[in-house]
Amino acid sequence: MVQQLRQDEPQYICVIPIDSLTGHQDEEIMTFGVSADDAKNKAEQLLGENYGCNDFQKSQLMQQARIETLSPWCSPSDYP
Repeated sequence: MVQQLRQDEPQYICVIPIDSLTGHQDEEIMTFGVSADDAKNKAEQLLGENYGCNDFQKSQLMQQARIETLSPWCSPSDYP
């Protein structure tokens, strides 16, 4: 069964390694968004609010971030 993504549902994920903040090897956080920018903005907000990161720390961590589509094989534009 193929599930079609809806316009208002998260379609992107931002994965950020935070092991440098927590000291736990391979620890990451993930945020979801309806666009790549939305996922990135939510990640930056989470880093600031939950981890107390300043702008420089956020910038450093975001350079290591991966932003990917959740379902590259199934997108709304592929179906009528």
